[in-house]
Amino acid sequence: MGRRNQHSLNLASSSKMIPPSNSTEDDGEAVTDPLFLFNNSMGLHPPGFHTDITKHLGVQITLITAYSLIILLGLLGNTLVIYMIIRYRTMRTVTNFFIANLALADLLVNTLCLPFTLVYTLLDDWKFGAVLCHMVPFAQALSVHVSILTMTVIALERYRCIVFHLGRRLTWHSSFLIMAFTWTTSAVLAAPLAIFREYRNEEIPSINLRIAVCSEKWPHGTGRDGVIYSLSMLLLQYIIPLAIISYAYICIWVKLKNHISPSSRNDSVNRRKKTTKMLALVVVVFVICWLPFHVFQLASDLDLVLRFKEYKLIYTVFHIVAMCSTFTNPLLYGWMNKNYRNGFLMVFRCEDKPDSFHPEGSFRTRSLRRLTLNGRNGGHPPTAV
Repeated sequence: MGRRNQHSLNLASSSKMIPPSNSTEDDGEAVTDPLFLFNNSMGLHPPGFHTDITKHLGVQITLITAYSLIILLGLLGNTLVIYMIIRYRTMRTVTNFFIANLALADLLVNTLCLPFTLVYTLLDDWKFGAVLCHMVPFAQALSVHVSILTMTVIALERYRCIVFHLGRRLTWHSSFLIMAFTWTTSAVLAAPLAIFREYRNEEIPSINLRIAVCSEKWPHGTGRDGVIYSLSMLLLQYIIPLAIISYAYICIWVKLKNHISPSSRNDSVNRRKKTTKMLALVVVVFVICWLPFHVFQLASDLDLVLRFKEYKLIYTVFHIVAMCSTFTNPLLYGWMNKNYRNGFLMVFRCEDKPDSFHPEGSFRTRSLRRLTLNGRNGGHPPTAV
């Protein structure tokens, strides 16, 4: 954020998911005019509510509709993904466990980010008390860190198995330890947003208004620490992970494209290609959804866009685009993976046909199955991938 214009409940980098509101500092010095404080949230164009387009009825209806659809689709889709992996034994593969971890992080965003964001956008008043003032930004940052770390782990695991032909995949125990590590690391990275936070009330005598504010409060009373944290999170949360993921999937794609195998293994290679395409597309969608928000947030940190008249509306639109990533993953699974597609259809039809699932994503299961078949036919087992 532009620290000259501290946002209420702003989060670091992509985790700054609550819209900008009132500020209390100007280059480290307190601003004493309460009306100016309130109008800061309207794009720094005094004097009053009419300058904030998000107060218009049509805009508010549009925002309510957009956020409600994202919440509904996110809750439905991600709950279905987790349910299927728990319910059907053949879906319990290492890759699917990591996919369930992604779904859990998205559910956290749907429940602990979007409702609060919507209310705060419409009211410009933090209605949820001091405890949630500290916990909500922490939970939001936590979920985004978990998502990107999990995508990185998935890419590295597939890189290890496919590029290096390592037949031994991660065990369930190892995968759960890795997921615990991603949540612990994410909690550490998100902790400053819970620690350096202040809940207070602001009086605006000129319009007889008293509003509650939840904002960052960094040490030394300046915004420099906040800018450093924000840029660090942009690097750790976006640039470095996506560089690693891109390298891994490029290597995987080159390996699969140049792979020559007997006709008996064509199905296996095609399944690997389809699964890799699906997982890579998940990352691409994440990048596309979050890129506008990241760019705008960085411009805010550098005080390049804070004086736009419609700053708050632009911020909110980019936030909505970023939040679309929370429901697109289940759509991608249903479109590109037969198991998830069959599972979704069974749930909606109230059917239960576990034999409809095939271990497409489980390299280990396929390898054991091939080993059995080749043993019966006197053949040699192929190398597991």
